[in-house]
Amino acid sequence: MRIFKEEQRFNQVWVIVLLIVTAIVPISVYVKEYLEDPSKTSVLELFGLILAVLLATGLIFFFKLTTRIDEEGIHYKFFPFHWSFQLLKWAEIKEAYLRTYDPLSEYGGWGLKGGILWNKSKGKAVNVSGDIGIQLILKNGKKLLIGTQKKDDATSVLATYKSKLN
Repeated sequence: MRIFKEEQRFNQVWVIVLLIVTAIVPISVYVKEYLEDPSKTSVLELFGLILAVLLATGLIFFFKLTTRIDEEGIHYKFFPFHWSFQLLKWAEIKEAYLRTYDPLSEYGGWGLKGGILWNKSKGKAVNVSGDIGIQLILKNGKKLLIGTQKKDDATSVLATYKSKLN
């Protein structure tokens, strides 16, 4: 019995830099307004606004994509959207293979993507970084792409369970 496990988070340098910049701008505006006219807001309100911006900005670091492939099927969970694993049993899967994809043009970026607002023919994607994914085509016609950073391990485990795709 072979098992594939992977956990991914948004920890790319460009994401961290972008978040720092997007936090600095509103905080500097609030501090500037406070320094120009302290009577408009209290120190408590200023700290509350700064805390709210920092919490909203830092929320992305709680997101986590967990993938598990085993004899039962393919399990995935994208916390906080999924509180428990979503299971796709081998009997439900028509095809499973790794492929390179373009997150921006195919799915509109990273995260829980696809469906109503984007290219429906591509299906849905659950990804955190990179451009390699486990492409699943289900027997009901739906498509799901699960991002991975462990291309070789995922390929090997999928080959192990290929006989279950009937």
